[in-house]
Amino acid sequence: MQRFMNPTPDQWKDLTQRGSASYASLEPLAKEVFDDVAKNGDQALMNYTEKFDKVKLEDFSVSAEEIEVARSLVPEELKLAIQKAKENIYRFHIAQKTKEVKVETQIGVNCWQKKLPIEKVGLYIPGGSAPLFSTILMLAIPAQVAGCSEVVLCSPPNAYGKIPDVILYTANLCGVDKIFKVGGMQAIAGMTLGTVTLPKVDKLFGPGNQYVTVAKQLATQYQVSIDMPAGPSELMVVADASADEAFVASDLLSQAEHGPDSQVLLVTTDIKIIDQVDAEVEKQITTLERQDTARKALDNSKIIYFDSETEALAFTNFYGAEHLIVCLENENDFVNQIKHAGSVFIGNYTPESAGDYASGTNHTLPTNGYVRQYSGVNLDSFLKAITYQKITAQGLLDLGPVIEEMASAEGLQAHKNAVSIRLKKLSNE
Repeated sequence: MQRFMNPTPDQWKDLTQRGSASYASLEPLAKEVFDDVAKNGDQALMNYTEKFDKVKLEDFSVSAEEIEVARSLVPEELKLAIQKAKENIYRFHIAQKTKEVKVETQIGVNCWQKKLPIEKVGLYIPGGSAPLFSTILMLAIPAQVAGCSEVVLCSPPNAYGKIPDVILYTANLCGVDKIFKVGGMQAIAGMTLGTVTLPKVDKLFGPGNQYVTVAKQLATQYQVSIDMPAGPSELMVVADASADEAFVASDLLSQAEHGPDSQVLLVTTDIKIIDQVDAEVEKQITTLERQDTARKALDNSKIIYFDSETEALAFTNFYGAEHLIVCLENENDFVNQIKHAGSVFIGNYTPESAGDYASGTNHTLPTNGYVRQYSGVNLDSFLKAITYQKITAQGLLDLGPVIEEMASAEGLQAHKNAVSIRLKKLSNE
């Protein structure tokens, strides 16, 4: 990992650059895929699956028989772990339900807001060398709590034309039965546009690589919304002498192993921990099955030293990490001043892995600095709010002149008339 000692604010922009490709460079390919799917539907999806995933499929729907076989093949210990994680995630997300808001803003003017589920949602579950079945829990459970009427799941097939058993088991456990062996840009295009086999959805959820992220952004041009821009994973650890260097190294590696384009940063106010963490990273990385991937990610990762905790805090907020681990002696003061982060993990015994899997919080989070304007996935992500109002005759008599005055000032005569004709009738009664 590269080292930087007390970098000045004018250097921070360069230090916080992510390594993902730009939207502009991948947009032409995304448009090509979308146009092909719009024209050729299912056949285009199968063609791209053969091209990108190197497997030829005659049918990309997952059958009930495949799901049943998968259920029997997942080890019981793993099933129990997934079920426990499901309980915690359900408990955290159902607690996010809010009551209907109803207010009489003035006498006779009643306004209220009701939240309703988004009807059709599409879940993208990354596959490849690390099938992220945990993401199903993070997306399907809040969709279920919200009451979405249709949940569609897409995940890329492996070399044998199958979706991993644990993905099928978890999807079934969470009540998802419309599962398709489609990945990458073509999956996003299929759920956006709809085909004979793959249903069109109203909103897309799920993380993915830079290709999936660009495809999701393009989907917004087709009256489909997305959860957030969620690209390559990133993590920042802020540590001082109270941190355990072995823990810090393990957290850095936990994200580095996601992919070669992942980025991890250690921000520290203790100069001694730098060599200690570096040594621990080298020690631990040799035991990893995905060490080649982790090493590539570490090439784009950094250790940054500040002799002031105030500067460390300012840099932390400037970066805006997807995952932020805080291991500081005065953790409360620091945490209370965090303005930009996707999810925060506090203390030596709160690994980021807990949030990835089973503590209850959601791991689908904004990356690439989007934490400034996006939240991570939560129950409200699967809901839409509708406002209602009902005004009595007396309420309009009192409020009407205000509306007339404002409409007149904006030069919108018809708006004023919509009130005036009612007031005139009321005055004649």
